[in-house]
Amino acid sequence: VTRRRLRVQGSMVKAGVKKVSKRKIALKFTIDCSHPVDDGIMDASSFEKFLVDKIKVGGKTGNLGDLVTVSREKAKVMVNAETALSKRYLKYLSKKYLKKQQLRDWLHVIANTKTSYELRYYNIHDQDADEDED
Repeated sequence: VTRRRLRVQGSMVKAGVKKVSKRKIALKFTIDCSHPVDDGIMDASSFEKFLVDKIKVGGKTGNLGDLVTVSREKAKVMVNAETALSKRYLKYLSKKYLKKQQLRDWLHVIANTKTSYELRYYNIHDQDADEDED
């Protein structure tokens, strides 16, 4: 980037700034809901609809357009984004959905790879075994 400055009435003004073209961002995230869906305590289609309704693009919900697509294959929800979208934001929305469905006490969101999350049950089996021994 090259810059030239011109002096106009005692202040500095930028002139002739070259724009650097940004490359297209292609992000793919998956959220695996297979355990709770197989047990029948959660519906993957309602989770998909929740994400479509709540994901913000440009500070507005319902503004996905062609930039963000949410799709589902059985119990996996895939989010493809061509704009800046953080994985942490998807974790936040997943936790919000679990709280809304009153499942937050039994399920938590775990990162199993760099681009995916998984909904798992809390491991309370070990605590029950410890209580039986006492």
